[in-house]
Amino acid sequence: MFILKQDGERTRRTTRVSGMKHGDRPVACLAASTRWPSMPADALLAAVIFLATLGPGRVPAPGDPGPLLLQVALVAPLVWRRRAPLTVFYAITAAAAVQWVAGVQLPADAALLVALCTVGARCTGRQTLVAGLTLEAGALLAAARWAPPGQFPFTAAALTAMAAAALATGLWTRARRAYVTSLEHDREQRARLAVAEERARMTRDMHDIVTHNLSVMVALADSAAYVRHGAPEQAAAAVEQIAATGRQALDDMRRSLGAGEHDEPCRKAGARLRPAPGIAQLGPLTGRMRAAGLPTRLEVTGDPAAIPATAQLTVYRLVQEALTNALKHAPGAAAEVRVRLTPRCAAVEVVDDGRPEPAPGEARGRGLVGMRERVAAYGGTLHAGPLPGGGWRVAAGLDIGGDMAGKDTA
Repeated sequence: MFILKQDGERTRRTTRVSGMKHGDRPVACLAASTRWPSMPADALLAAVIFLATLGPGRVPAPGDPGPLLLQVALVAPLVWRRRAPLTVFYAITAAAAVQWVAGVQLPADAALLVALCTVGARCTGRQTLVAGLTLEAGALLAAARWAPPGQFPFTAAALTAMAAAALATGLWTRARRAYVTSLEHDREQRARLAVAEERARMTRDMHDIVTHNLSVMVALADSAAYVRHGAPEQAAAAVEQIAATGRQALDDMRRSLGAGEHDEPCRKAGARLRPAPGIAQLGPLTGRMRAAGLPTRLEVTGDPAAIPATAQLTVYRLVQEALTNALKHAPGAAAEVRVRLTPRCAAVEVVDDGRPEPAPGEARGRGLVGMRERVAAYGGTLHAGPLPGGGWRVAAGLDIGGDMAGKDTA
């Protein structure tokens, strides 16, 4: 990656290439092949054509600069062929018309083919058609004037074939450029979608981590304040639990933001982040909820080892969010968590018996949106709502073996 800040374009381009997937590298190579500086390359092309068509024995005699001037007039405009293709084409056409009137036959007329090819590659279809018809008319006039006796049809056909080949080459170049542009656009769109998905994932994680841990810490702090005089041991235990919850929140945030492996101070301090939470961590999670004042019962059936790590993290976040909502919006309630696991699906159900209280839209809304996004990544469904006899129920099913499984990293 380039370090200079003022060279922003080079920095961005290098960053995109270094971060692209292996399948996108051919696209970058095709795109890079179209970014060579136009003026030097075209000047070199004009010089090559000028020298190649001048040829032995074609150096004008002293005092007769006419053919040399026509040679220059036919070839020199090619230097600007990519900047002004139509202007260059008609300038060369005008020089060829003067040459035809003067009766001077020059191989430098090949510059017309190069100019037509450039028009086909860079101009609209209508402009290309007009230029092609113009060159065809010139080819017929040239054949009529310079073809050997009785050879007009063959000469005209040969000139027409060369013009058609030049035009076809230009149209193919334009189609190729459009194809490369579409590939670049698709690649950039995929990159934008990947950024948006990562941003949504981080938003969900931050909401779950911050909301859950702060809710637990607030409940523990209230409990410690309530018992600090009558039961100082319980208050001290609550404070320790607050500190442990805070450290857990920091670890989860570092893991979610991807800072752990790149955080030099943490490495120097010997910090070690725990693996992402999964079904095995549901027990400690329900224990923290009980300590925060939400009696919680956990029931897990099935083998967690058959569930992928990303799906386990999704299950954990669903349970975490549902219990956090119960803690915040159903004070005094008890909750029950049931998780049923099979090799192809995971079912999660969280029920509390609190009184149905209307919660602010943001309170449950953002969490429910994140839960639906997590479940949808596995082709599952989420049901959340009040129970007829009181309380709240959250139920979700994940299709572990489906086509969408693993699309989201939770």
